[in-house]
Amino acid sequence: MLSTIYSAGIFGIDGYIVTVECNSQKKPASFDIVGLPDASIKEAKERVQAACENSGVKFPALAHMVNLAPADKRKEGSGFDVAILLGILRNAGYVKPDVDLSKMLFIGELSLSGQLRPVRGCLSMCSAAEKEGFDTVFVPRQNAPEVTVIPGLKVFAIDNIIQIVNHINETKKQPTAYHIPSPDTPGRNYGVDFIDVKGQYLAKRAMEIAAAGGHNILLIGPPGTGKSMLAKRLPTIMPKMGFSEAVETTKIHSVCGLLDSRDALIVTRPFRSPHHTMSAVSLVGGGTNPMPGEISLAHNGVLFLDEFPEFPKAVTDALRQPLEDRKITITRSAGRVTYPCSFMLVAAMNPCRCGYYGHPTRPCTCRPDDVKRYVSKISGPLLDRMDIQIEIPTVSYEELSRPDPLAEKSEVIRERVKKGRAYSAARMEEDGFLCNAELPPAMVRKYCVLSDKAQAYLKEAYEVLGLSARGYDRLLRVARTIADLDELEVINDEHIAEAINYRKLDKKYWNY
Repeated sequence: MLSTIYSAGIFGIDGYIVTVECNSQKKPASFDIVGLPDASIKEAKERVQAACENSGVKFPALAHMVNLAPADKRKEGSGFDVAILLGILRNAGYVKPDVDLSKMLFIGELSLSGQLRPVRGCLSMCSAAEKEGFDTVFVPRQNAPEVTVIPGLKVFAIDNIIQIVNHINETKKQPTAYHIPSPDTPGRNYGVDFIDVKGQYLAKRAMEIAAAGGHNILLIGPPGTGKSMLAKRLPTIMPKMGFSEAVETTKIHSVCGLLDSRDALIVTRPFRSPHHTMSAVSLVGGGTNPMPGEISLAHNGVLFLDEFPEFPKAVTDALRQPLEDRKITITRSAGRVTYPCSFMLVAAMNPCRCGYYGHPTRPCTCRPDDVKRYVSKISGPLLDRMDIQIEIPTVSYEELSRPDPLAEKSEVIRERVKKGRAYSAARMEEDGFLCNAELPPAMVRKYCVLSDKAQAYLKEAYEVLGLSARGYDRLLRVARTIADLDELEVINDEHIAEAINYRKLDKKYWNY
């Protein structure tokens, strides 16, 4: 007898439908799985048989052949267990044969006791099912919250295989319903606030501009000046994520198995801060079976690289293409996958190895060649991609010990950022860009309209600073953001001057 059950797999961060064909014959007992399964699927034979027996159902002593179609696409993961066992039980008469399962999808890993365990990427799988016309999904209870964000899909949260069999045969349970949090849900915060930062007004202004335009930013300063403190608070002043951004972010974290089962949706912008001992594969993604890296986990959020020069050169240089394209394509023998990686890069570094080069009171113990060697770990092309470069000075005792009358809460700064982004988004709506950092060179020429004084000022700065063509475009993008915060359509000389102020450190430290 042949039964056809539908499940789903993952390739990259996208799901695809897998047809599980179970053929059972009255021959000497055997159990084979074909269709390019990986080791975890081959081991499903033992899990399925033990789960069946421990659920109080005698495993059918038949010759079972299971095919996972399409057979030319390699399958991985343990999410096919439920579909395989259901097909076998249907062949053996435990499930009514006349029930139409063609619009139902079954996902889940089986434990030896028959209980369902959660699987990675359940949101992507069920999203693919909805696009293919499926209307009902059966998923492990821990995966149910993330799946319920897909509109028009009936979601059944299942604890064990017997619940599925009973539902198909006789019961009519209602789909599990979860409250889907809105990205604007009150009370969702990061636990940090910009009001905690004492002094550093220039740095906070640079952070505001970076958030308004989606610009990358480099922070240079001695130890203990607040570089990490500023970086961790950047997501708190960025506009809250829209629903589509939240779903896409949730998909990536679900595929990596990092999604909290208590949350249906990630509604706060990601903040990723990997250690400098990481590998290039950990950063951009990859592996034998490609997985997203830190740049994709930071999608729609912030990637913070502290102690920037301490990262291996191969790691930092791997950032160059993703920073331009906002996506990363990885090619392996199993195929080619593309991961989104539209993130803001915040890099922090000391000016030298000892950390006190240029410090007003602490002497630097590094030789001039050592300072040059240390900062030269950041290549010119990568430095060129840092829209804003800001020096973080030491905070004085008076600034630390006294109340700061100019300190602002993150929500106050975020309102200005939202206002600036809304102003720019209205201008770029017809071209589909969300922030100024995304503008390609052709659009820079279109949207960055300069006054005559600004044009003359920029020409002089271009020659004095020795800007590259990329640096010229990035300076214009930053100036465009500053003008947007002022709600001005034409960029004037003051905007250019401030933008240039954030591009001068490469002259001081790198002699570019």
